[in-house]
Amino acid sequence: MFAAGPFVYADVLDYKHLREVIVNNRITWLVHYSALLSAVGEANVALARKLNITGLHNVLDLALESSLRLFVPSTIGAFGPSSPRDPAPDLCAQRPRTIYGVSKVHGELMGEYLHHKYGLDFRCLRYPGVISVNSPPGGGTTDYAVQIFHDALSTGYHECYLHPDTRLPMMHVSDCHRATVEFMQAPGCQLSLRTYNIAAMSFTPEELAQEIRKHLPQLKVTYNPDSVRQTIADSWPVRFDDSNARRDWGWAPAFGLQELVSDMLRCIREKRTREALPVS
Repeated sequence: MFAAGPFVYADVLDYKHLREVIVNNRITWLVHYSALLSAVGEANVALARKLNITGLHNVLDLALESSLRLFVPSTIGAFGPSSPRDPAPDLCAQRPRTIYGVSKVHGELMGEYLHHKYGLDFRCLRYPGVISVNSPPGGGTTDYAVQIFHDALSTGYHECYLHPDTRLPMMHVSDCHRATVEFMQAPGCQLSLRTYNIAAMSFTPEELAQEIRKHLPQLKVTYNPDSVRQTIADSWPVRFDDSNARRDWGWAPAFGLQELVSDMLRCIREKRTREALPVS
């Protein structure tokens, strides 16, 4: 996207400039990823509220004004301690306890309201933890599942901030991107919901470490749980029920745990080699 262009820097809080970008570039689809994630949001609630909620409302208003197809991702963090955890269905009590989760539930409900009230083509997927080579950890609760690969190939040692048996839903970034594109391309008449769960795998830090050790037996992992992120993780589902997405628009993941680990190690090893960095 960056290489193909056009590429424009924009501030989601600058309504006037966003409107100019949409009009001048004849935008028809809008994909809104701007947000502070779970752990970072808890450290700066005021900024998270401003970015995650005020920014969302700017995007909703512009999408409605210009009749855009709008995608706003939601998250595993949209669930809370009172939600069913194994598995979490599309429709249930949510009641998240982070500003990130609260803002995402707000987005789900506002988008669905504007769809039913005014016909806005609003679409939303609840992402699990997304694992990518190119995106460094950004303050999320599932970031360990990215950092451990970099540590495994650089130092051979990783300190995990969650308990070894903390199970959470995860997904390779390629599956995440493909799900988003396929969902956006799906005819509206196929969609029985406007917000869907999507799933690929669920694992614990220890299960991930054991799979990495099949390739790097020397990997050492210690556990030093961080109270904030552990509390957040303990309030989230351990699995997603994505049966509606599979039925309505044919969602199916390509990566399981074995495929994810092999691909991440290969890509990070190649990246470190290109950058002339040592590989453990």
